[in-house]
Amino acid sequence: MLTLALSSLRIRWASFLGSFVAVALGVAVMTAMGLGLAASLGAPARAPERFASSPVVVMGRDTLTVEVQRGPGTALVSKKLAHPHPVDSELIRELRELGQVRLDGAARDAVGVDAPVAAVRELVGTRGRVLTGADRHQADPSAARDAEALVGVDSLLGTAAGVAAFVSVFVTASTFAFVVALRRREFGLLRLVGALPGQVRRLLLGEALAVGLMASAVGCVLGSWAAPRLVRALVEGGVAPAWFALRGSGSGPYQVAFAVGVLVAVTGTWSASRRAGRVGPLEALREASVDTGVMPWSRRVIGFTLLTAGLGLLAWTLGTDPAALLKRKTYVTQPMVLITAVAALAPVLVRPVVRLVRLDRLPGAVGLLIRANASSAVRRTAAVAAPVLVTVALAGSLLGSAATVTEAKAAEVREQTRGQFVVTGETLEVARVAGATVSGTASTAVFVREEGTALIRSDARAVSDVTAFASLTRLPVVAGDVGDLDDRSIVVNEEWERHEVGSWVQVWLGDGTPARLRVAAVLARGTGDSGAYVTSANAPGATVDRLDVRVARGADPATVAAALRSTGGTVRSTSAWLAATLPGAGPQTRLGLLVVLGITLVYAAISLAGTLLMATSARHAELRSLRLAGATHGQVLRVVAGEAALGIGVGALLGGAVAGLNLAGLAAALGRLSAPVGVAVPWGVLAGCVGVCLVVGTGAAVAAAWGRR
Repeated sequence: MLTLALSSLRIRWASFLGSFVAVALGVAVMTAMGLGLAASLGAPARAPERFASSPVVVMGRDTLTVEVQRGPGTALVSKKLAHPHPVDSELIRELRELGQVRLDGAARDAVGVDAPVAAVRELVGTRGRVLTGADRHQADPSAARDAEALVGVDSLLGTAAGVAAFVSVFVTASTFAFVVALRRREFGLLRLVGALPGQVRRLLLGEALAVGLMASAVGCVLGSWAAPRLVRALVEGGVAPAWFALRGSGSGPYQVAFAVGVLVAVTGTWSASRRAGRVGPLEALREASVDTGVMPWSRRVIGFTLLTAGLGLLAWTLGTDPAALLKRKTYVTQPMVLITAVAALAPVLVRPVVRLVRLDRLPGAVGLLIRANASSAVRRTAAVAAPVLVTVALAGSLLGSAATVTEAKAAEVREQTRGQFVVTGETLEVARVAGATVSGTASTAVFVREEGTALIRSDARAVSDVTAFASLTRLPVVAGDVGDLDDRSIVVNEEWERHEVGSWVQVWLGDGTPARLRVAAVLARGTGDSGAYVTSANAPGATVDRLDVRVARGADPATVAAALRSTGGTVRSTSAWLAATLPGAGPQTRLGLLVVLGITLVYAAISLAGTLLMATSARHAELRSLRLAGATHGQVLRVVAGEAALGIGVGALLGGAVAGLNLAGLAAALGRLSAPVGVAVPWGVLAGCVGVCLVVGTGAAVAAAWGRR
């Protein structure tokens, strides 16, 4: 059987070219992403910069540690403080008794010490952190930025690798399914000469295994070539830090990518091999050109089960945790279930969708032939529609969801700002300005233990003047009054476990100080940016970094703006500040979505070209009959191109329906969260994807039919 499979590959290499390229490309992507992930996870220790000459660095306490319930026992959970404690003067004085102490200007968050490590640890105890060796880099300002950037790199590469694996299986399964449809007569002959169903299945699986082995080997080579270029793009795109680079990661990424490639090829062929094994000795020989029985009951069950699961998951998430639909992890993975479901049901959906396109009303017989052929050759039409379906659905869902969430966040910020000027800076002075109301706020955080099992950090704003703040903002209040905020209370949102007005909550402030505060008002959850609000008295260590200013009636705005410049910050009109700071997709998100979309579009082009070249080449007798019936060569080419375009159109409509369903769920989630509701559809990107598919698909079909005179 192995010999027969290899012989079949040599004879039918063109039929397997699309699957070979798809698997090779998937392995190349996974290899490059795996090497990037290995470089990120095994990033070398950075040399300290700030206190490079000091063997020991002492930092102030910068974490909050709280005991929580874990199963039958308890555990300690730590979170980074919003306002780390400085190294106090008393500790510095004691450290000087051990050795030389180096200060970084007026900063007191860390000091360098020339003294034995053991003596320093004993002296500091729980009053701070003692860092040695490469850990001293944690005192550098770039440490937090580097850590955040590496998390972004991991997220991007992991998402791209996952999408590559999904689309590889999708394209491979679609291609092999169509190959089986084209080879029904061959399988019927094999059964006629005595081949058993299991032998037919093993033949196809052997072909897939051979394709997977060869394609995976090629993919690993391509991945090793692409990995350095990927890393360079990440650095130049601002996603990874400038020092990020590949390094020796062993053979692990290659082994994983190779194994996944072989598994993808075999998995993608499994269903098609079972269908091939069910072909009877005379069934294929008796079958007409019109496709019949294209949807076995097992595929219907799988399709409807996946569709029910996808819709049920969307409804369940919308009902229990609508905020999850706004997260990238959800709107990247959730569409895959619906895409697979619609693709499985495509043979059933093809004819109804084709009937919607009234090509039979066009003058001449070309339109009628296109519509009739697309309706009768359901397998071919479904195979052409499948890659377009996944491309349009992913592009619409991913880019549309990201843009929708971004626009909702921006609209939320606009609605909550009522002043004419906004002043920003690291440290601002809240001064009285004649003819204006000024509200100063500072960035801080509060921590709360929810259900006794988790320590949650909530970003917050510290308010200097509650009366001025209440008059200059339009917060989405659902209960209580922001004007009731005082030094013994807090404003929370509906996401908090306890959010009833008048109830008391135990919190830890931004510097770790415990406090018991009364809920003065409750805000809608919104897009997740509506954090908590406390007074300045409950934000020790926080400095005012934003002033909202409203000019009084009759006052001169220019005079007010000139007076505000004495605060030491950047003075901008509210519209200018909004334009500069409104939430938007960062470089990581943009690059990640473009990588995912690029992978999907390349796969679609490969699948379309391979499917249409195979399909058109197998229609020699049909096209010759058209010529004998009086059709000109140009009319035959128009029929072939029209059928390809119609199949692509069916895929675009089905993919658009999946994307529309996901975006509708996202809009419903925004409504449930009392956030600004709107849907951003990336029409330009969708049109570009469909255009590329049309060019590739019709070009491949016409090229295959050109010489069939």
